[in-house]
Amino acid sequence: MRIVPIFLLVLVSAVATGCSSKFKRYDGPEVTRIIVQKEARRMYLLHHGEVLETYDIDLGFTPSGDKQIEGDGKTPEGEYTIDRRNPNSAFHLSLGISYPNEADLAEAEALGEHPGGDIFIHGRPRQFRVGDKDWTWGCIAVKNREIEQIYAMVRNGTPILIAP
Repeated sequence: MRIVPIFLLVLVSAVATGCSSKFKRYDGPEVTRIIVQKEARRMYLLHHGEVLETYDIDLGFTPSGDKQIEGDGKTPEGEYTIDRRNPNSAFHLSLGISYPNEADLAEAEALGEHPGGDIFIHGRPRQFRVGDKDWTWGCIAVKNREIEQIYAMVRNGTPILIAP
């Protein structure tokens, strides 16, 4: 008779642990494109033109204009792809954006500067969960529960347009 209570305890523990995981599953339509509208502070996940999800976003601490050089606090503008995943991000989870591209490299070189890098879509650390907007160094930030959903939905190679 003691086996049944122990089995139930193990089962409840397994279910509770599964519910708390930051790694979600997604079996809906493929995300074929991401569009970021910087001025509107919105990001859209699309399946062939149909909006699947919409998110409010935070940007670099200098949100206007295209990123040109490392440390300028701007979020890049242009066509990129999701090129990597970081399940151990300091920002909960993160998806890498293929910045800098060839045009970004040429622009920074013409200025005699380095373009920077490590631009991601990521979650928010505790100190930025409420309050000020546009606090990143050029990344795109969403709520932690939202990056969990985005991380599950978006695959490496997905195109992303970051528009002014």
